[in-house]
Amino acid sequence: MNTGRIGLAVACAGIVMLGSTNGVGAVGASPAAQRPGTTEPTSTALKAPAAIAVGALAKRGKKPRQVMMVGNNWAGTATVIDVRKRKAIKTLNMIPDRRQELLDIYAAPDRLGFYLAIQQAVGEGHDQYVDDMFTTRDGALVAVSRPSFSDVVWIDLATGKIVAEQQMNGYRTDHMGVSPDGRRLLVSDSTDRTVHEYVMGGRGNKRTGKPLRTFESGDTPHESNYTKNGHRIVHASIGRVYTPGDEPLPGGATAAVKGDAWLQIVTNKTFTVKRRWDMNKELAEAGHPDMSSAVRPMVLTPDQRTAFLQVSFFHGIVEFSLRKKDPTGGGDYVSGSVPEPPTGRVVRLIRLPISEEAAALSREEYVLDSAHHGIAINKAGTRLCVAGTMSDYAAIVNRKNGKPTLFAGKAKFLKGRTYSKPYWATTSHVDGNCWVSMAGSDLVMVIDYAKRKVIAEVPVGLHPQRVRDGLVARKVLRSWRKGNASSQPDLTPIPITPKQQAAADAWVAKHPVVIG
Repeated sequence: MNTGRIGLAVACAGIVMLGSTNGVGAVGASPAAQRPGTTEPTSTALKAPAAIAVGALAKRGKKPRQVMMVGNNWAGTATVIDVRKRKAIKTLNMIPDRRQELLDIYAAPDRLGFYLAIQQAVGEGHDQYVDDMFTTRDGALVAVSRPSFSDVVWIDLATGKIVAEQQMNGYRTDHMGVSPDGRRLLVSDSTDRTVHEYVMGGRGNKRTGKPLRTFESGDTPHESNYTKNGHRIVHASIGRVYTPGDEPLPGGATAAVKGDAWLQIVTNKTFTVKRRWDMNKELAEAGHPDMSSAVRPMVLTPDQRTAFLQVSFFHGIVEFSLRKKDPTGGGDYVSGSVPEPPTGRVVRLIRLPISEEAAALSREEYVLDSAHHGIAINKAGTRLCVAGTMSDYAAIVNRKNGKPTLFAGKAKFLKGRTYSKPYWATTSHVDGNCWVSMAGSDLVMVIDYAKRKVIAEVPVGLHPQRVRDGLVARKVLRSWRKGNASSQPDLTPIPITPKQQAAADAWVAKHPVVIG
């Protein structure tokens, strides 16, 4: 687990204590939004796009424009990309309220303690400003989860102003999911073991951002995917990926350190857990012991019968049938209060290449336990797209035989760039290609499933993570043409006072905390 943590010490198994930040907190801000070792912004896409490009888009039809939204986590921005042209048309400021958010955090010792821990551990020394985002059905707003601020906000795309905000119960937000009809938004509350549902809304909708329901998760709720008809939600929690103790431990000690990591199916109508699996036990049952329970990104096949999973530390894919009967009939263990289901079986493992550099690392050196972090599937369900995070490659994998086509090394179109730290993969609903974010080289690559070739690369902001299909209304495009909506956040350092730092340290000393 390579977290780059500063001032963190292990107090006991599975419990992380936050101590003094040794001066880090005095800065009170992430490093500038540029790649370390450079003196210029990481991407030309950070500049305001040419008005003529946006103007041309606004004249095409009355329907919202189909785009790809890329969240630049460490920059606090989102890059809007024209899907067809594969060019950035706008950079949006996702943290217009940054100063006030930080002042509010500094004033609360518990929030400040978690904020610094998230910055130095999960954020690898950076604030986590943009994790996930979805646009509303009318293309007028974008909902953004902001981990360091532990909230989700709805931003007016035309003006860049926040129109709604919801704070989490815990101290960090993470992945989100939107219902097939675009009316509901799910947000993972990382330190609260819950997932919340909100009204997705849109321009002029007074219910935008209204909280609705909550379902139970395990430690560190992660990804949520609706089934096609919206009747079920497939959700995974990843356990305490930020703790040490990554090597398999005897006698159930691994579970004690890493916490509850579950794959579960939630019935949307009642918001109750219908089925829940511990993948460590399911994998062991299939003859693969000592593998992690933590399901990272996942993808469902078009028929919804099979889930392809990425689990912590595994350089490959787990094929898990959601409908095949369990080999022993189920009931062999209990996850929380839910017994092992009678259905659900590991069908096979697809092992993928490991780079020499990754092979030389211990599990403790993996970035947040992720060997791979990003998986998608083509519309026909015949090929998978994989982000090989620790080995610095993207891959198209033949579903039938597991044979991969790798994309690694130097970028094909962007001079001076390499493929580094791929962090997400998604299949665009518009062009059917796989879009992969390269968090270590600040670009998004587009791979043609059929040709198994990289057909485009788009420079984006610092540390791109989630890539999502989106819509932009014509009214928004006209507003952008006039220069509205801020492109760059104000990242001026906001100091933490010695008194605030002392209060945070005192709070943490009295309250051993598990940091999500």
